[in-house]
Amino acid sequence: MRKVLPKFAKDPVNTLADLGRQNRGEIVRLNLGPFRPYLVTHPEHIQHLLRTDWTNYRREGMFWRPLQRVLGASILGEGDAWESSRKILQPLFTARYVASLAEQMAETIAERIEELDEYARSGRPVDAAEEMAGIVNQAVIKVLFGSKITRKDGERLSPAYDTAATSINFRLLMPFMPYSVRVPGDRAFMRAVKVIDEVVFPVIRRARANPDGAFDVISALCRARGEDGEEIDDRQIRDDLVSVYGAASESTAMSLTWLWPLLDAHPEVAAKLREEIDEVVGDGPAVPEHVPRLRYTRMVLQELLRLYPAGWIFPRMAVKSAEIDGVRIEAGAQVLISPYATHRLDEFWERPLEFDPERFAPEKEERRHRYSYFPFGGGPHQCLGQHLFYVEAPLLVAAVLSRFRTAVRTPGPLTPAPAASLRPKEKIELMLTSNRRAPGEAS
Repeated sequence: MRKVLPKFAKDPVNTLADLGRQNRGEIVRLNLGPFRPYLVTHPEHIQHLLRTDWTNYRREGMFWRPLQRVLGASILGEGDAWESSRKILQPLFTARYVASLAEQMAETIAERIEELDEYARSGRPVDAAEEMAGIVNQAVIKVLFGSKITRKDGERLSPAYDTAATSINFRLLMPFMPYSVRVPGDRAFMRAVKVIDEVVFPVIRRARANPDGAFDVISALCRARGEDGEEIDDRQIRDDLVSVYGAASESTAMSLTWLWPLLDAHPEVAAKLREEIDEVVGDGPAVPEHVPRLRYTRMVLQELLRLYPAGWIFPRMAVKSAEIDGVRIEAGAQVLISPYATHRLDEFWERPLEFDPERFAPEKEERRHRYSYFPFGGGPHQCLGQHLFYVEAPLLVAAVLSRFRTAVRTPGPLTPAPAASLRPKEKIELMLTSNRRAPGEAS
């Protein structure tokens, strides 16, 4: 039993990672006052929880309650609602289906990147988190809502979701606090959920009233039928849309926010990345046909997700008592799975704290345990959005770097904030310099 409440309250993300490394991946029970979860970091144990005996470790319990107030009963839940949502949504997030949407995403990203020219001309810094969220938000909204939502409403959705994700910090750190007691962030959270509902429910009602056979996600959900052959109700569609939106937009934006300071701190990686993008994309714009050729870009993104997985913690609750590698887990106990911690275990990664995309060179892929790297989860609950990420993120990175040189003005080190998705506490300011030559300028 490790008493870690003070450290956990101050920096939960790195506290869990440090405990995983200190205990060499062994299961640790944490003493967090009235709350005593198990920390599981070893890949073999992760595989047991997420795949082998996954039905016994459910997305339920006190850690999930804050999230369920915004996500509802959805693809990120359990039971009948999850099974129904998975059947409907899974075909919409295959590699082939995502590829069919890539052209639209690329056009949207290119349009938004053009808007950054003003920052380069004026020398004003860019708020990296804000801009990544804005660009990703617009691209994801095209996939989810097609033309059924205005840019204005889409831009209301992004900050509302961001507020919901960050205002539950206290509830995540102190999950045993009763909801009858108001805690910091509660009011901001409920206001954010209200905005989300004000945007999403009218779009659902309009999509139902004017079916058009489109292939966006909201149209597919409106056409879907439940096991009884009846339409899915508006609430179920809302919950699934909000869940998928968070997985596809919030997670991607926060992951890409970490990229810029990493490139700034590793100029050799940045130079190699730019060289590939210059060769493949040239002056742009980045288009879907470029993505398969951006091999080093993919390696950079894989290493980015190793160090800074957006889903930094996957809580589970044991339904019945069980044993993992000789450790008794009682029914009702909370189990904490942290990709952030597992991705830093010395037993499975050389120099685990270093940023090194070369570790994802194709010839090295087979040497790793399947669950030593799981930024998108694993087993039946694996995130549907990974194909979307590996199209959207390379397009965005290539679009930025084919147009601009970047420099980070924020001094390090950066500290992970304990929000629903991993984000830096500090504001990352990005300076942009245009790559484009003026008309008539010599090459």
